[in-house]
Amino acid sequence: MIVTPVDLEFDQPLALARGGQLERYQLRYETYGRLNADASNAVLICHALSGDHHAAGLHHPDDKKPGWWDHYIGPGKAIDSDKFFIVSLNNLGGCAGSTGPTSLNPQTGQQWGPDFPDLTVPDWVNAQARLADHLGIDCWAAVVGGSLGGMQALQWSIQLPQRIRHCVVIAAAPKLSTQNIAFNEIARQAIQRDPDYFNGHYQAQGTLPAGGLGLARMVGHVTYLSDQGLGSKFGRQRQADDQDLFQIESYLRYQAEQFTQRFDANTYILMTKALDWFDPAGAQPLDQVLAQAECHFHVISFSSDWRFSPERSVEIVDALIKAEQGVSYTCVETDHGHDGFLLPNEHYQASLGAYMNWIEVS
Repeated sequence: MIVTPVDLEFDQPLALARGGQLERYQLRYETYGRLNADASNAVLICHALSGDHHAAGLHHPDDKKPGWWDHYIGPGKAIDSDKFFIVSLNNLGGCAGSTGPTSLNPQTGQQWGPDFPDLTVPDWVNAQARLADHLGIDCWAAVVGGSLGGMQALQWSIQLPQRIRHCVVIAAAPKLSTQNIAFNEIARQAIQRDPDYFNGHYQAQGTLPAGGLGLARMVGHVTYLSDQGLGSKFGRQRQADDQDLFQIESYLRYQAEQFTQRFDANTYILMTKALDWFDPAGAQPLDQVLAQAECHFHVISFSSDWRFSPERSVEIVDALIKAEQGVSYTCVETDHGHDGFLLPNEHYQASLGAYMNWIEVS
């Protein structure tokens, strides 16, 4: 499946939840499959913290790396592009084509950098809704996402309940735990204490806080895995060419280096703050907030995920049951931890595929 990204400019100002607005902005997105006559087969894919618009397929025949969810999106796959018109975008504030900290601030002609306004999950939903309007989609057949993407899907069901028929929440939580906020703050501090950070104006200085951003990635990456998975993959094995170096050390260094080549440090700070702030219920009981939803839900968790543990998914399920909402739930057995939502797994594929197949379209 060969796909081509599309860049869409919006000139209608977007008011933001934490104050201010963006006068103009761009969203980069990809689509898979075809929109049917009454637009009843549209599915929105929401990405996680470091994800982007390229969820499936290849950009050219020689491309060696398919989209980040290619195991599950495409012809005959769990999210079947022969049945659905699938839309995946790089969220506003991202660094993969949508307007964000690496974009030019029209008022200064310089990169936004750390001056880019704060964003929240509700802001992303509003921007995604404008993309849906442009595409002629009044109501999504489903909004699907994992991790931070799952939080966006949940927000859609509350914020614009009339525009979503099914909500698929994968490896997510109704809000972050204190421990999760702590991990995010450690990652941000690693970036901000890098001497090449320059209070976020590193581009103007011709530098890159690669050390801090790489360390942030190491910390985050370890929390996305599990003790069992790390042990079975690496154990205490040493590098063949350097007996002083454990294989897990080499692996984390490689992950850090790769990440700093593709992701922006200010974007990482912006995204983790949006993740921390997500709390759609606030002071209200979660079930009362979810009672506003008009869709059916499917919730999936992963047994060894300790960053977004199955218990957090059960919180969502219990609140939905209390709110008398339709919901199905699967806990997938895996030793891949939080990253399990990205990786091939027969049980996961069967659960997601069966649910998506159950969705009716014209």
